[in-house]
Amino acid sequence: MNLNNKVAVVTGANKGIGLECVKQLLDENCVVYGICRSGCSTSHENFTCLHADVSNLDSLKTAMDTILAKHGAIDILINNAGLGYFGLCEEIPLEQWHEMFNTNVTGLFYATRMVLPGMKNQGSGHIINIASIAGLEGYQQVSGYCATKFAVRGFSDALYKEVRDKGVKVTCIYPGSVKTDFFRHNDAITPHDNMLMPEDVAAQILWCLKTPDNFHNVNVEIRPLKPRG
Repeated sequence: MNLNNKVAVVTGANKGIGLECVKQLLDENCVVYGICRSGCSTSHENFTCLHADVSNLDSLKTAMDTILAKHGAIDILINNAGLGYFGLCEEIPLEQWHEMFNTNVTGLFYATRMVLPGMKNQGSGHIINIASIAGLEGYQQVSGYCATKFAVRGFSDALYKEVRDKGVKVTCIYPGSVKTDFFRHNDAITPHDNMLMPEDVAAQILWCLKTPDNFHNVNVEIRPLKPRG
């Protein structure tokens, strides 16, 4: 896809991978909308910050309707908003379980559902779903988060088969540990420089977006290289 003047939506756009995607999309001359629960730090003539919670259908629909009313269709959707809580299965508070599923899975479904009619109608579009290596294998004391990312994996795998003959691509990204504030809920893990850098993950996403129309990255697994020693 030639990214020049393409309309892109990034959820969770105020930090981490989402923020880096916003920066790199703007560098490619995209018109970018960031959807955040809090304020966005980006200031650019081609960037608009819309306040919405992806897990709240009415809130997200208001934001998406604003974009669709202006542009008619969205070319790129990066479903990045997500969070994780950690702990033993029987000790995870129920509200944390529901928050993870409402954000990581239901919010992703809502956003995807809203952009698909326009993408199908124009015969092009690319949906990027940010999963995790926790969607490829289970980890102890991460059962709830793993469950949400396995759900994203299954949803993405089914959806790409559903829309590929409509000219729409669906790519699921499986990053390993990324140096962001994702681990703020886990005191046992401190972000460090051998983790993946969010700007490098974003660069891989941009590479996927810029591939030719008949070239489709369905699944992209990214892991940090262990240091020598």
